[in-house]
Amino acid sequence: MKNHYEEHDRILVALDCIIFGFDRSGLKLLLIKRDFEPEKGNWSLMGGFLKREESLDEAADRILHKLTGLKNVYLEQLYGFGEVDRDPVERTVSIAYYALINIQEHDKELMDKYGARWFPINELPDLIFDHPQMVEAAKSRLQYRASHEPVGFELLPEKFTMPELQILYEAIYETELDKRNFRRRILSMDVLVKTDEKQKKYSKKGAYFYKFNEEKYRAKINNGDNLVFKPIKL
Repeated sequence: MKNHYEEHDRILVALDCIIFGFDRSGLKLLLIKRDFEPEKGNWSLMGGFLKREESLDEAADRILHKLTGLKNVYLEQLYGFGEVDRDPVERTVSIAYYALINIQEHDKELMDKYGARWFPINELPDLIFDHPQMVEAAKSRLQYRASHEPVGFELLPEKFTMPELQILYEAIYETELDKRNFRRRILSMDVLVKTDEKQKKYSKKGAYFYKFNEEKYRAKINNGDNLVFKPIKL
């Protein structure tokens, strides 16, 4: 019997992960130094090739875990990038994913192993191939998701202050926000729980820690509440 599949080209499938993190100074992107040609020694997203026995999601999860040591993090498929000449060695289609991780929880030894480094999102070095387009697409998707879903909390530790939350949203949307309006808007959604603890690292008075209440959020969504997380600009 004739095998119809043999008549068609075989093309490599790669996966590239845009890994976002956050610290008090802003939004960061995790990059690695590529250790093989072409573009050896240049900055790159973390990537790898799809294995025959894997689904796309399984491959992306494997690649993310290989670099960060983390499992069960926010990971979303972005787009397919398939320009004919995007990889000069082989015809390769790349499926891009983006991940949101707590920057304090990743495995620093693995980062050292792969020559990885966090870069401020607005101070990125030159990236290989079409990786700059992947990063821009991921930023746009993150802004969209963060406008109506609580994905921003994936980038924060379990306990965070209101100033830290504002810095995060300012970093995501690349804009300055009014402190009073931001605080009023976020608290009005009633999905945060104020703790009795204070962070006094940055001021004598200190700022109270809050927690995101997933149960309250789900209940409001199930009741049909329209929660808009996108802050009002100045």
